[in-house]
Amino acid sequence: MSSADGVGAWTIPGIVRRMVPLLAALSMLELGSGLVLDTYEAFLAEYRVLAVLVPVMIGTGGNLGAILSARLSTRLHLGTLSFDPRDPVLWVDVLATLALAATVFGVTGVAAFAIGHLLGAPMGLVDLLVISMGSGMLLALVASGLSIGATYASYRFGVDPDETTIPIVTNVTDVLGVVILFAVALTVLR
Repeated sequence: MSSADGVGAWTIPGIVRRMVPLLAALSMLELGSGLVLDTYEAFLAEYRVLAVLVPVMIGTGGNLGAILSARLSTRLHLGTLSFDPRDPVLWVDVLATLALAATVFGVTGVAAFAIGHLLGAPMGLVDLLVISMGSGMLLALVASGLSIGATYASYRFGVDPDETTIPIVTNVTDVLGVVILFAVALTVLR
């Protein structure tokens, strides 16, 4: 890769050349979310309130990963990012992501409980909190690992992580968010 195509090169042809194949691959991966939802259609019909959690899981997981990815990318550009597992600032960023996830997914579980009662599809508050918090925290851990991994891989391949990390993390967490949600829900409810 020439220096014109590296991290410091922001040219439209360079960005298009790097991003079109990546976005095409991620679009194909995104079909996985629909396939997973189709697989669990009967389960969703039985536990209709879980349908409320699906878009929240998909969106919030990606948002958490995007926030962490942006923080890591900024630190990389500032020269303050260390990929050393002993880096305390890296752990602070990950813990902040997990704390945000705990807050959001806790509120989501309570909101799903209320919506379930309004729609006539009630489920126990404890079950919904365990499903929402359990799947949300697992997804936040996955999103954190993906964010760190995507930032590191972008850096190693000489690609600006501002271009790659957020699309990678949000698309992969879309698929994994649905898988994790159903895995936790099946564990709790069956």
